[in-house]
Amino acid sequence: MLRLEKSQENEIEILSLYGEVDASNSVILDEAIQEIVASGTKSILIDGKNLDYISSAGLGVFMSYLEDFQDQGISMKICDLAPRVFEVFRILGLDQLIPIFPDRAAAFAV
Repeated sequence: MLRLEKSQENEIEILSLYGEVDASNSVILDEAIQEIVASGTKSILIDGKNLDYISSAGLGVFMSYLEDFQDQGISMKICDLAPRVFEVFRILGLDQLIPIFPDRAAAFAV
């Protein structure tokens, strides 16, 4: 099960993820990111503090935006991933493509 919360801080749109992102609900994550982009924001922070699991479908959502975000000047950062979730990003090399920070404070500092 996946639950999302949107908030804003310092002109950064924050999308907090709760639970699991898998093939059955990755479209919910995709739609939430589309809504944030449609709002005109140039900075997105994905807060994974309460993310327990992410499948390849969930990772695919993030990957699908990389080129578009670069072309549109949109910054996407991720923070607060549990070690096992971070390891999935690392194994697939996404930690080289998307900045991942240990917590919100570190993400905001950059």
